[in-house]
Amino acid sequence: MKKLAVVAFGGNALLRGNEIGTIKQQEKNTINTAVNLLHLLRNEYNLIITHGNGPQVGNILLRNEAGYNTYKIPKMPLDICVADSQGGIGYMIERQMINLLRVNKLRRRVATVVTQVLVDINDNAFKEPTKPIGPYYLKEEADLLAKSNNFIFKEDARKRGWRRVVPSPQPLDIINKKLIKELSKKGIIVIASGGGGIPVYYDEKKELQGIEAVIDKDLASSLLATEIQADEFFILTDVPKVYLNFNKPDQKPLDRINVSEAKKYYEAGEFGEGSMGPKILAAIKFIENGGRETIITEATQLSNGDLGTRIVP
Repeated sequence: MKKLAVVAFGGNALLRGNEIGTIKQQEKNTINTAVNLLHLLRNEYNLIITHGNGPQVGNILLRNEAGYNTYKIPKMPLDICVADSQGGIGYMIERQMINLLRVNKLRRRVATVVTQVLVDINDNAFKEPTKPIGPYYLKEEADLLAKSNNFIFKEDARKRGWRRVVPSPQPLDIINKKLIKELSKKGIIVIASGGGGIPVYYDEKKELQGIEAVIDKDLASSLLATEIQADEFFILTDVPKVYLNFNKPDQKPLDRINVSEAKKYYEAGEFGEGSMGPKILAAIKFIENGGRETIITEATQLSNGDLGTRIVP
């Protein structure tokens, strides 16, 4: 039996902080990340890839505004923008994976599944938006955009600028999880739950409706890993391990910790709310719901014997 793993691509898998986001830049970053998955494929893993979409969906929203202001093109709601980003990013990852598989003579197929994720319309997140999307702005630029578009901006915790924030409700269910699992069990590499999934809810008629929100990709990836009964959950980020006292003179790497230790550190505020915090919470949820192991690391470390930070029951 092959192991089943969900691999969550971090934001730097597609776009680096100093880049503007041209398709050439994103394709280069994608293939540089995806090449590290070959190690897992050669070790008989079945893979499901998830990814973020913060900068991309933010740019789609800016095109929304520009198109409306210049040509009166109707604005699309945020759930449609998330779906657009899922399709575009999924296509990019799928194409690069197909190229890598061919060059490395690995016989796997790849499929992108546009994924809806159920949320609660009464989630408190809709009252207090916290999820950053789009590029960083100077304070003056953010103020102008907030005034002209009724957006809400908050300053980045690492002082890199100001970003728009939107509601980020808790993911409750992956709508097409059975299909995703069936495809992955056949050895197909599945790209799913992009950007945390398209947020939907059931109305009074029990019909699915989209809603203006962005779901945290790590929490949605954790839920997907749980619902399809994945063996392992990989969270790829821009550091090789999780650290206590991160970026301080006494920072300490964590190699292998159990879920109780992870909860203790999380509740003590060791991990940044907008950076490592959601990843640790996603890891905890996966383990507490039956997962065997979560690995948090940088993509190039996947073939390293001393692999990242491992969180176990």
